[in-house]
Amino acid sequence: MSLGQQLYPHLPFLRRYARALTGSQMRGDAYVRATLEVIVEAPDEFPADMDPRLGLYLMFNRIWTSSDLESTDFGGANENERQALARARLARMTPLPRQALLLTAMEGFSVAEAALLMGVTAAEAESFVGEAMSEIDRQTRATVLIIEDEPIIAMDIETIVRDMGHDVSGIAVTRDEAVQMAVAQRPGLVLADIQLADDSSGIDAVKDILAQFTVPVIFITAFPERLLTGERPEPTFLITKPFQRQTVKAAIAQALFFDEATSPA
Repeated sequence: MSLGQQLYPHLPFLRRYARALTGSQMRGDAYVRATLEVIVEAPDEFPADMDPRLGLYLMFNRIWTSSDLESTDFGGANENERQALARARLARMTPLPRQALLLTAMEGFSVAEAALLMGVTAAEAESFVGEAMSEIDRQTRATVLIIEDEPIIAMDIETIVRDMGHDVSGIAVTRDEAVQMAVAQRPGLVLADIQLADDSSGIDAVKDILAQFTVPVIFITAFPERLLTGERPEPTFLITKPFQRQTVKAAIAQALFFDEATSPA
């Protein structure tokens, strides 16, 4: 099996990590592309003595820590706008504790593997994860709208959200209901399933909501690879079903982290 064939199944999940790490589909996907370009240009430099998935994330992390893609002008901004974007990107740089949490809670790496990927000791990585969890407890509280048509899953998500100290503005099971709830009480975060009760789409519900106002969104789906192709506008934050409690907490914390960083002081 070629190296490309070994790496291909892991690309959607690397995109998920990269987007969560940077807070942007565009920047995250740019780092993934840069990683793949390096691998294609110098395949002999790919670490062949480890699991392909681990090696792929290791190569990505080298690009993440050494490249200056954050200075790329993705939007055709003028000079003042470019300077403002540069300052904002510096302010949004994901610190090491959050990287460790994303690698373990969202991507499922062990602490030892996360340490290898980050170039730190296992003890340091474990300390980073603990620090990130403590930071979550100190994070600004938000009002969360849950869009989920499965009652048990909705209750599970609600429990996680409330245990984190956030409020739940409502639980919607259809597209129309979600939009009505969002307009009635503007949430600070939306957690949205893809398939809803009346065969409507959580993606369409989110589009309708975002047409009214800007709000961070986390999608929840059993088929993440369908929304992690890198070929079209896709979610920045995405949780895979069935999910772990720590995964939901990490995604919520990271989404709110970037929302706070971009909000006016």
